[in-house]
Amino acid sequence: MELAKNYALRLSKPDKLENICDLVNAVEGELVGNDEFFSIDGFTGRFTFLNDAHTGDIVIRHWINGTGIQMAFNKNIACLITQNPKDGAIETANRLGFPLIITDKIELANAFALSHAVLHYSPFSRNIVITGTNGKSTTSHLIYHILNNAGFHVLTNTDSESEFNTLIDPMVSKMISDEVRENGQLDYLVIEVSEVQGWLGKLMKNHAALMSEAVYPSVGVITNIAMDHIGLVNSIDDVYNEIKAVPEAIGEGVTVLNYDDELVRSLDAKNPFFTSMSELDKDNAVYFDGDSIIYDDNPILTIDELPFKGKHFIQNILSAIGACISLKIDIDKIVEGVKTYKALNRRFAKLNEEPLIYDDFAHNPDGIKATISETLKLLLENQKLHVACAIRGSRGVEINQLNVDALVESMNDDIELYLSSSNDVVNELNFVEDDERNVFFNTLDENGIEYVHFDNLKDCLTEVYKKADKKDIILLIGAQGMDPAESLLKDII
Repeated sequence: MELAKNYALRLSKPDKLENICDLVNAVEGELVGNDEFFSIDGFTGRFTFLNDAHTGDIVIRHWINGTGIQMAFNKNIACLITQNPKDGAIETANRLGFPLIITDKIELANAFALSHAVLHYSPFSRNIVITGTNGKSTTSHLIYHILNNAGFHVLTNTDSESEFNTLIDPMVSKMISDEVRENGQLDYLVIEVSEVQGWLGKLMKNHAALMSEAVYPSVGVITNIAMDHIGLVNSIDDVYNEIKAVPEAIGEGVTVLNYDDELVRSLDAKNPFFTSMSELDKDNAVYFDGDSIIYDDNPILTIDELPFKGKHFIQNILSAIGACISLKIDIDKIVEGVKTYKALNRRFAKLNEEPLIYDDFAHNPDGIKATISETLKLLLENQKLHVACAIRGSRGVEINQLNVDALVESMNDDIELYLSSSNDVVNELNFVEDDERNVFFNTLDENGIEYVHFDNLKDCLTEVYKKADKKDIILLIGAQGMDPAESLLKDII
């Protein structure tokens, strides 16, 4: 019944966007240059980037200048949508008679593009959205793997670097149209959605709900609610307010909720499915009892059969299982998918045996505390844990203050701490500013915690490897500043 309703909803939508004014209204925009699509064949159905565009495509760009309008004109695209026309863009559009749509909310254009791609290219797929502060990428990729391993045609926007989960450009709509054109109809779409998003320091309100609704999800997953993206949001209440509308966007679909997170548990979902790291007496639930994952009162996977054993990763596994159960995937196929899963890059990836080196994309307070806590459980007597942390560059003092506070909370006598500004590997968008570095130094000094700081990541990794005994464990954490660590270690080990 639910699937039939979903089909009916999609089939009630127009198959082709014929009138440019409908697009203008949908993105709350203003039209200049021409009041019709520029291409003689109108809009082909594909949203994309300017460099990739062909006749009849629509391009979405955050900003455009006169030169860009001339390029769009030469490519004979249908129209261009932007939030920031500058340097003669409007004048050039008027002179060339080229349709330029200007909107104050570029996120509306990208949500429309995503929705149109789903309806136009993948009207019969069942779609899953995943959002939350931590664990989105692992959960999304695991769902993708389970479905793909079961023999379905699946597309996801999650990759090892989480490049496409922001949905603030037309990349995912382009991915959908290109995949269907090249390889045929999709069975499932697995879309990771950033819980908080912005542009030029300004919050895009209701981003997660807007993008979730655009996918027409049969199932949604909310992993947790915690602090990240400081500046766009400044309190846990702000994060909650961004996520609380997601269950409404999922609507009649199933919403998989992390019962162990109090804020997630409080969300109002029409059809909830709960996951938990302890026994849960609910009909629609899957939980971990310390030894096995339990569904419908039966153990379906033992801890020894899981691809990773850390608490936060098991939470991700539970979410992925809950989503696939909600999709009515056979339990045996789900179990097989979990058993054969290989983790994404930098998700507690083992890089070396002696000493053990683990690399994790822990880049916010909850991620840092969870990753260090799980690594400490692996320490044997007389072992040391060497933590190398990349300071987050150009993200502001606030998030770095929270991150160093998380480090302070996680420290004990078995941990040696190393910091890196990673000047040798980051670009100007990720350069560590003096105030970001100083908040680390000051907080660690105030708490009497010893550390060594390195300007360059290679120097940091060289020193950590030299100081660690073969029986010790090295943990690499951080975002962009730690991304090149694996390749650098190849020259060090």
